[in-house]
Amino acid sequence: MPTETRTARSCCGVSEILSRVGDKWSVQVVVALREHPRRFNELKRHIDGISQQMLTRTLKSLERDGMVSRKVHDRTPPQVEYALTDLGRSLAEPVRQLAEWSVAHLGTIYAHRERYDDTHPDTSTGRGR
Repeated sequence: MPTETRTARSCCGVSEILSRVGDKWSVQVVVALREHPRRFNELKRHIDGISQQMLTRTLKSLERDGMVSRKVHDRTPPQVEYALTDLGRSLAEPVRQLAEWSVAHLGTIYAHRERYDDTHPDTSTGRGR
């Protein structure tokens, strides 16, 4: 297989994975599970603004990708617990570092956005010259 084809396939695969692990809800689920396993409703309370449907969808996707495990406890009523797998734990540290970088640079980024918006016409915000 030519190198260009392999590179294109690798880039496509990397892009797909980054869109999964970098989406807003997946990141928050990984962060929420970093310290210990949690039950569904505990996760929902921990992740501000996530709907039940979106949490279900996100957990299924992360489980499908091998980053989250789902364990059903044989009780009445049944309890389901979610935990990071080894693969998910390996993602947790870079996600934490990215979150820390974001917090450290929020003010600077907002200042740049404000300067940009003040000097460039933007029909979506109505700001600019």
